[in-house]
Amino acid sequence: MKGLILAGGTGSRLRPITHTSAKQLVPIANKPIIFYGIEAMAEAGIKQIGIVVGGTGAGDIMDTVGDGTRWGIEVTYIPQEAPLGLAHCVLIARDFLGDEDFVMYLGDNMLQQGLVELTEGFEATRALAATPRLGEEGTIAPAAQILLAEVDDPTQFGVAALGPDGEVVRLVEKPEEPPSNLALAGVYLFDHRVHEAVASIEPSGRGELEITDAIQWLIDNGHRVTHEVLEGWWIDTGKKDPLLECNRVVLETLVPRVEGTVDAGSAIEGRVVVEAGAAIVNSRVLGPAIIGAGTRIENSYVGPFSSVAEDCHIVDSELEHSVVLPRCRIVDVPRLTDSLIGRDTEVTRSPRRPRALRLMLGDHSVVELH
Repeated sequence: MKGLILAGGTGSRLRPITHTSAKQLVPIANKPIIFYGIEAMAEAGIKQIGIVVGGTGAGDIMDTVGDGTRWGIEVTYIPQEAPLGLAHCVLIARDFLGDEDFVMYLGDNMLQQGLVELTEGFEATRALAATPRLGEEGTIAPAAQILLAEVDDPTQFGVAALGPDGEVVRLVEKPEEPPSNLALAGVYLFDHRVHEAVASIEPSGRGELEITDAIQWLIDNGHRVTHEVLEGWWIDTGKKDPLLECNRVVLETLVPRVEGTVDAGSAIEGRVVVEAGAAIVNSRVLGPAIIGAGTRIENSYVGPFSSVAEDCHIVDSELEHSVVLPRCRIVDVPRLTDSLIGRDTEVTRSPRRPRALRLMLGDHSVVELH
């Protein structure tokens, strides 16, 4: 089985951060989002992964991910000239995928559940259909399996309608009257029959080849589409607040470790990671939190659910429930909360003190607070 990770698009919902970088490289607990998907595929035994890249940050993704050696895999990059839909990604990946089964994963999705059980279950179901036991009638091997998640408001998602046997019979995009509360969670398993499907559909009203249309084509042409319901949380990190929520839940899984320096005037409490080369000086860090390599926290408080990336400098400030990207400088800022701070950003203040701040700043910003 091969893997296909979709990492194109413009990331418009995370602007201005994505004006200069790919949304899939925004860190969760100081690790780029796309790494979590790659790690899940590697854990499932997938050795060949294609990554569809395009738009802002395509070069950064290739530089950051590299050839896959660090995960023991082989990475192939597939350029997409424009964001023309998820099914278009499958279409342009045809040469890479060949006729092998594959799992497709949205590069800005985060799942608590891994891929091992999903991939093994799909392959086992297909193998069983191919080799029925003596005296039993064989079943048709599924052409696709989709991962579904129970949601409170299915009108905001692509939703699956299930038949009496539990198989998928229809997919509806953002329905006014949802047939179920089961939304597509951004993980799809396919066999070679999907290639005929993506080649047979027409662009939707928004000019894209929709993967929901391709799956519906499979159903309408007599192919089985099965499903699994997600276990645990699922978060689309394409907006600031869900990204911060995702950072929160991942930080809660950290194994505490201190590899940097913490002076006698500082306190480290709870689930905290201080990476090598970081320095905590006369400060308090209350976990769950992670402090990146080379970062200096001085005369400051870093509160729960905060990720501070590498080579930052935080002085005389208070920070909590925020994600700070590399090489930021935050000086004399009280109560910075619920914020996403882009790379190479400087946040300072003038004498008048606000009570709290909520910020999303793009790379290379300078903000003076009054």
